[in-house]
Amino acid sequence: MLPALYDFWYQAFEAERTSGHHAWAHAFSFLNLFQYITFRAASAGLLAFILAVIAGPRVIRRLISLKVGQPIRTAAEVHKLAELHGGKIGTPTMGGVLIIGSVLVATLVCARPFNPFVAVCACTMAACGLLGFCDDFKKVKEKKSDGISSRQKMAWQLVIALVAACFLYFKKEISGFGASPQQIADGLAGYRLGEKPLGIGAICFPLFKVGLIDLHWMIIPFFALVIVGCSNAVNLTDGLDGLATGTTISVALSYAFIAYLAGHFFMATEYLVIPHNRFIGELAVFLMALVGACFGFLWFNCHPAKVFMGDTGSLAIGGALGTAAICTKQELLLVIIGGVFVMEAMSVILQVGSFKLRKKRIFKMAPIHHHFELLGWHENQVIIRFWIISIMLALFGLALLKIA
Repeated sequence: MLPALYDFWYQAFEAERTSGHHAWAHAFSFLNLFQYITFRAASAGLLAFILAVIAGPRVIRRLISLKVGQPIRTAAEVHKLAELHGGKIGTPTMGGVLIIGSVLVATLVCARPFNPFVAVCACTMAACGLLGFCDDFKKVKEKKSDGISSRQKMAWQLVIALVAACFLYFKKEISGFGASPQQIADGLAGYRLGEKPLGIGAICFPLFKVGLIDLHWMIIPFFALVIVGCSNAVNLTDGLDGLATGTTISVALSYAFIAYLAGHFFMATEYLVIPHNRFIGELAVFLMALVGACFGFLWFNCHPAKVFMGDTGSLAIGGALGTAAICTKQELLLVIIGGVFVMEAMSVILQVGSFKLRKKRIFKMAPIHHHFELLGWHENQVIIRFWIISIMLALFGLALLKIA
C-alpha cells in the first residue's frame, strides 16, 4: 500500500512540476519517504509488532475457548522432563497464526507484494504455516503429541519446497544476480565475482569472492533441501518458551540487513563483493515484518508462556528463513547465522544415529535444549543462553561479509 501510494504521489508530483502549477502533491512531499526501503522496513517491523501485541490477547482467548491446548508427552515418554513441563499442559497452541497474520498484513501494507522475492517468501511461509496448522489441529483433536505422520509431513514439505525452488530457478527477474539495471535490461543473467560468472545455480560463501560451484538445474533439489531442513530445524528448536521466537529475531534481522545490502549495486558489487540483485532489497521489508511479529509474539510467549506457536508458526518461520537465505544467495551462511537451529537439528540426528548404531545416547535427551534442562539448568537459563549464542553467531556471520 505504501509503495502504491508513493507511485501515485510521484506521478502527480511530476505532473505538477512539468506544468509549473503546485497543488496537493507538493503539499504532501513527505510521501517521498515511502520510496525508501529503510523507512518501509522499519514501518513493517513496527506495524507487525503492534498488530501482534493488540491481537494477541484476543487470539489467545479464542484459542482457549476452542480448547486447543498443547498436548504434553507423558512421563513414560520423556521421564523427568514431564515433571519440568507439567505446568504447560493446556497452554493454547497454534499461536503461529498470530505471527503469520501480522507478517502478511505488514508486508501487504509496507512492501511491494508482487516483488518476486517477497512473493515467494510470503507464499512459502503461508503454505508451511497451513501444513503446520493441520498438524497442530490433529494433535489437539486427538489429544496426542503425535500429529500428521512424519512421512506425510515430509512429503508435503517437499512439495512446497520444490514449488518454491522451481519458482526461484525459472523466474526471470531472479536470475540477474550482480547485474546493474542496464545489464539486466540488456539480458545479462549474471556478473563476475572474480573471474567466474554468477548464475542462479551458483553456490556462494562470503569468504570466497567467487561462486564455489554452479549446479545449474541441480540447484532445485538443493534449494528444496535448504527450505525443508530449515523448516524442520526451527520446529525442533521450538521446545521451550520463547526459544525459537527469540532465535528467529536475530536470524531474520541478519538476513534483512543482508538483503538490504545485496539490493545496492555499489555496496554489493564494489565494496562487499556479494551477490547483487536490484529486486532483493525489498525482501528486507518482509524480514523486518517477521522480526516485528516475533517481538510481538514473544510478548506472550516468554516464560511462562501464555501461548505456543506450535507447528503452525515453527514450520512457517523455518520455510520463510530458508527461502530468504536462498533469495539472498547466502544459503551456506545460514549454517552460521542460524547456528542454534543447526545445533538443535544435529543433536537429534546424532542422538538417533548413535542409538541405532551403538545402542547408546550422546545426550540425556534431544533436541539439545532438553539435555541442558536435564543437567539442571533452569528453563530461562537455557533460553537466554541460546539467545546469546544466536546473537553472537549472527554477528559473526555478518562480519564474514567483508573479510578479504
